[in-house]
Amino acid sequence: MNKGKSFLGGAAVLLSAAALAGCGSSSAKTSADQKLNWMEESELSTIDGSKILDNTSFNQVNNVMEGIYTLGKNAKVVNALATKTENSKDGKTWTFTLRKNAKWSNGDPVTAKDFVFSWRRTVSPSTGSEYSYLFSGIKNADAIVAGKKAASSLGIKAVGKYKLVVTLERRIPYFKLLMAFPLFFPQNETAVKKYGAKYGTSSKYMVYNGPFVMKGWTGSSLSWKLVKNPHYWDKKDVKLNQINYSVQKSASTAYNLYQDGKLDGAYLDTQAAKQLKHNKAYTVRKLAETEYLQFNLKKYQKFRSANLRRGISMAINRADLTSSLGASYKAATTFTSNGLTTVNGQDFTKLAANATTKKYTSYDNKMANEYFAKGLKEVGLKKLSFTLLSTDDDTSKKLAEFVQSQLETNLGGKISVKVQSIPTKTKLNRVLAGNFECTLSGWIADYADPITFLDCETTGNSYNYGKWSSKTYDKLIADSKTTSSNTKRMQDLAKAEITLITDQGVTPLDQHGEAWMVNPKVKGIIYNTAGVCYSFKNAYIAN
Repeated sequence: MNKGKSFLGGAAVLLSAAALAGCGSSSAKTSADQKLNWMEESELSTIDGSKILDNTSFNQVNNVMEGIYTLGKNAKVVNALATKTENSKDGKTWTFTLRKNAKWSNGDPVTAKDFVFSWRRTVSPSTGSEYSYLFSGIKNADAIVAGKKAASSLGIKAVGKYKLVVTLERRIPYFKLLMAFPLFFPQNETAVKKYGAKYGTSSKYMVYNGPFVMKGWTGSSLSWKLVKNPHYWDKKDVKLNQINYSVQKSASTAYNLYQDGKLDGAYLDTQAAKQLKHNKAYTVRKLAETEYLQFNLKKYQKFRSANLRRGISMAINRADLTSSLGASYKAATTFTSNGLTTVNGQDFTKLAANATTKKYTSYDNKMANEYFAKGLKEVGLKKLSFTLLSTDDDTSKKLAEFVQSQLETNLGGKISVKVQSIPTKTKLNRVLAGNFECTLSGWIADYADPITFLDCETTGNSYNYGKWSSKTYDKLIADSKTTSSNTKRMQDLAKAEITLITDQGVTPLDQHGEAWMVNPKVKGIIYNTAGVCYSFKNAYIAN
């Protein structure tokens, strides 16, 4: 998924820090005191499950909605609305029995038809979901998204009120993880039709079926509340009465609020992280995420030289990221994040790199200038000037300014970079419309499999903002989806990664976590590095 604060988010997923471990306890404060003050680093864009783009919105929806499964610690798939799951021998037919005591916040029962309606709505071209490609592999999904078949032909059907049957075109190794992702959650048809175009644009234009309901979000406000849902089927296990959210784009402001007791969790800038790393409240939130540059190849001919893009990549000394931005920042040499999954005991990223890709993602000032000069000649320029688009939170601006400094210092007078930092929602709209030259992007794994990254750069994918295209790459991705051999599948994905980085279809910059201060009295938060990061269902404030 898109990383909300900065950009247009399995077994490798980590659990929350020890300070946050544990579920309900007799040591919890009284019910009236169970209020958590939390923050997001960017504004909320939508709570319409079909139209979500960013991490902030996914985190919110994950706590006010619920699907077939949810993710527990270590990304363990746990039953949510499902009480029983059956899978055919060929792996292509899934049958879910749903619980009969789940309700929407308007009192309606949650039924199998709510899933059918939701999925059909998301894949329908008229909805305009940027995430509809994730349904690929479900019967007829690709044809529906392409406008060649009706949404009613999607491989999902309700058998009575509480049985759901899903038919696949091929076995999907990570299917159960998808079922825990908010894109696949049910939607209340009555509410969607009642609110029309306003559905999901503010908290009052929504009904909820999760542990909490949202209050006070106007569609543009920078604060809102999650309140315990009295209609939730498992409300007895929800300890928090309320979560007070505010958007904090400045790390120093967030930390000051934490010190004043106005926030129970706050992210830290580099200097504060260094000073506080031995504090018992200090924790590092790891993420299966890569931050990278995308050049608008469709609109701007000046970026269409692979040699020019290679020169830019080699002019960035990624090793300096740690000293400039903090110890949680690590150099990225692949698009797929480290630690996401293993192949025969080896991290996938080792398989997905070779001498050529390492060369193009390693700092080499001499080679950078040689490639860049060659690229300038190929596009008919003596100097390259462009605007780098980022969002306006502190860490994004610092990363963009780091790239600007590296390029202008190491490529001399042959390049000029202007940084433009704007609100997240505005940036999302700009890049989707193709209204940019170069954008600072970030992708957080939706599930623990390399395809969650690599699908993004296929021709025509909604998140391929720069419109990079390679027939070789597209074929490798397509082949990975049809082979029955997992070994062959991983080899195809690794070759695709090598093709992408060799051509610098994207320019990886870093993979990192975030340093946070978290009130040690806050327990039971489930945090995962892939998929939706936060679940507050079992969180509570201890005495």
